[in-house]
Amino acid sequence: MNYRYTMLSFTLLFSLTWGAGVGLAHITPPVVLASERDAVLAMTGGAKKFFVREVKLSPEEREAIQRQWGWRPEDERYRFYVGRDDAGQLIAAVIFMTEFTIHGPVRVAVGLGSDGRVREAKVVELTEETYPWLKPLIDQDFTRDYTGRGSQGSFGLSERLTRAGLESMPRFYAQVVASLIQRAAILFDITVLKRGEKI
Repeated sequence: MNYRYTMLSFTLLFSLTWGAGVGLAHITPPVVLASERDAVLAMTGGAKKFFVREVKLSPEEREAIQRQWGWRPEDERYRFYVGRDDAGQLIAAVIFMTEFTIHGPVRVAVGLGSDGRVREAKVVELTEETYPWLKPLIDQDFTRDYTGRGSQGSFGLSERLTRAGLESMPRFYAQVVASLIQRAAILFDITVLKRGEKI
């Protein structure tokens, strides 16, 4: 009888806690701006051969990333979509990065060159709630401000966005996107360039 009472109490507590967590997150339906396929094809324009390269971070690499950049990767494995020309030269490696915010996930596709510098970045998915905050910035192609930057570059708000005097929520989400772009460059730097591996 005691066991049954304990299990009933646990179930009730779990239900209330879970319900409160869902209520706080208030995630709205997704808005898909580009499919993975479309993003990869667009960011590897001219590629004739495509490959998927999965990389696994070692515990030491994860610690190094946290120490140097203040970001601790949640996942051990990441996937690059690699586009090459007929001669086998890398056109771009594309990676998808996601940040889960209280208003739902924001997903960004980042195309990187063989030197690890950002070639292109696009917001590919967000939620209905975050869409009005990011749409004006997406319309201005704000991610182009990070083109040419490597993992050591500055990924704060660009001067253009700072001058725009953004309100708090667009500013917050612009910083989320910029952070995701930098994380993509960091992952390429650590798992490809520092290892000296051909991707």
